[in-house]
Amino acid sequence: MHHVAYTVPDLDQAVEFFVDVLGAELAYRMGPVEFPDSDWMERYLGVHRDATMDLAMLRLGPVTNCELFAYSAPDQRREIPRNSDWGGHHLAFYVEDMDKAVEYLRARPGVRILGEPQPLDPGSTRGDSWVYFLSPWGMQLELIHMPPGMAYERETATRLYQPGGH
Repeated sequence: MHHVAYTVPDLDQAVEFFVDVLGAELAYRMGPVEFPDSDWMERYLGVHRDATMDLAMLRLGPVTNCELFAYSAPDQRREIPRNSDWGGHHLAFYVEDMDKAVEYLRARPGVRILGEPQPLDPGSTRGDSWVYFLSPWGMQLELIHMPPGMAYERETATRLYQPGGH
C-alpha cells in the first residue's frame, strides 16, 4: 500500500491537526488543481468537471502515507459518512499507552473522544483496546493497542503489522 486519502473541509486546518496533534510530517502540498475547459476532473477522478482541489501528502510514522484533499465542486456533499454508511471510514493510530494517549487528545481543542477505551476480552482480538475520537471537523479516527500474542494468532499464520515489531 502506498497511501490512504481523505477529503477534508479545510486543508490548512487538517494539515495543522495531522502535523501538530497526530505527529505527521508534511511531505508536500499542491494546488489548486483545476482544468476549467476540460472534462479531466470528471474523466480521471470521477468528480464534477468544474471541481478544483488542493492536496497535501503527509507521512505518518514509518509505513503510512496519508493524502489530504480539499475540493470545491458545484455538486459537493458535505456530510461526513458514519462508519455504518457506504464509504464510511476511519483511520487508526497504534499507541503503546492508551490512557496517556487519551489524556493527550482530551487536552487538544476541538477533539472529541467517543466514550472510553474499550478492552476486548472475547474472541480473536482478546487483549485489544481501542477508542474512537473525532477531529475538530468531525473526521472519525481511532486509537488502538494490540499487545503481542493476540488470540487470532493461534488460528492463522497471518500476522497484522504492529509498530515496534510486535
